[in-house]
Amino acid sequence: MKILYESDLAGSKYHGMAYRIYQFSKEFTDRGHEVMVVAASYSHTRRINPNVTGRLTNENIDGIQYKWIKTPKYSGNGVGRVLHMLLYNFYLWFYAKKIAREFKPNVVIASGVTPLDFIGCRKIAKKAGAKIFLEVGDLWPLSPIELGGYSPRHPFIKIMQWAENYSYRHTDNVISLLPCVKKYMMEHGLDSDKFNYIPNGIITSEWDASKELSGKMQGVFNKLKKENKFIIGYAGAHGQANDLNTIIDVVAGLKSQDVVLILIGTGQEKEKLVSYTLKHGIDNVYFFPAQEKELIPACLKQMDVLYIGLQKQPLFRFGISPNKMFDYMMASKPIIQAIDAGNNLVQEANCGLYAEPENVEAIARAILKLKMMSTQEREELGRNGHEYVLQNHAYNKLTERYLDLIKQV
Repeated sequence: MKILYESDLAGSKYHGMAYRIYQFSKEFTDRGHEVMVVAASYSHTRRINPNVTGRLTNENIDGIQYKWIKTPKYSGNGVGRVLHMLLYNFYLWFYAKKIAREFKPNVVIASGVTPLDFIGCRKIAKKAGAKIFLEVGDLWPLSPIELGGYSPRHPFIKIMQWAENYSYRHTDNVISLLPCVKKYMMEHGLDSDKFNYIPNGIITSEWDASKELSGKMQGVFNKLKKENKFIIGYAGAHGQANDLNTIIDVVAGLKSQDVVLILIGTGQEKEKLVSYTLKHGIDNVYFFPAQEKELIPACLKQMDVLYIGLQKQPLFRFGISPNKMFDYMMASKPIIQAIDAGNNLVQEANCGLYAEPENVEAIARAILKLKMMSTQEREELGRNGHEYVLQNHAYNKLTERYLDLIKQV
């Protein structure tokens, strides 16, 4: 079978985020299917963007055919990014016939950030006589309305709303990363029997091939463990939505309890967070840069408890599927989830504690409750998470579900 997988932000293990498309594509090719990934040449989520030589550039990565559509660079979420989206989707539509003729897919999966991607992907599917799937990770235009404060009457939002309704009406099936969104999609035109939930996952073999820590970071961990510090860990983006100010304030107030915080990653808010700790004399918070993927397992296993939090947002009522959570579960560590969402992963897996987001006292209580547990009790929570993620979020199992669905359609 020939599968075309499209997303403007698609990356690879060499380029960085977004990993989901690369990981499913690699699983598909390992099972004998031919895969083409179509993506924009520039994405703010990647560590490294590809070198392109023309409007369309072909590249083979681990047996996957990549077709990069040349797009301009941008920064932030302003006019530059909107122009990038519009140009990318125009070129996707413009080159649809060429892409369909060259690859001749049996299935097209539209997985772009916005539903505009579906328009070009449907054209590819029609030209190739292929089935088309819509994969939804973010709800547009609801995301910019609820998170960005856009008016539903804004021309850009109206275009997105038309595209969303169009895509739900014309897709052969929906793959949702959000578990609680079926009713919303049906209200916008989706047939109820076309909804499917396939979350993000984990590649278990990557944990077997992980690297060991060394250098300054390992030295800090050794020092903290020697001093019997209780280490709270976070690895991921340092953005406004991640609400890291709250966990910094929590840990600053728990210094006398020998609690410390390790923050690993980068993002738009990192410099502000570092300045905040210096200004307020907070010396039990340690910052480290983003680490290569192979080092993440070794980093997480050094912690006593792992933390994930997000600002309170009504959009999370549709559920969450954060890759970070599944990495945490694979590390076999207890987790504090400070996220209000339609699903509660730590409760489902019985692998930690929920705490109200943006609530310093609630998060502090959760940390101290875990600290007062015995090592054996914390290890049991960690094992629960590990077993849960292997059963429900291993990519080899998710891939079988995906392929079974494609074959049915």
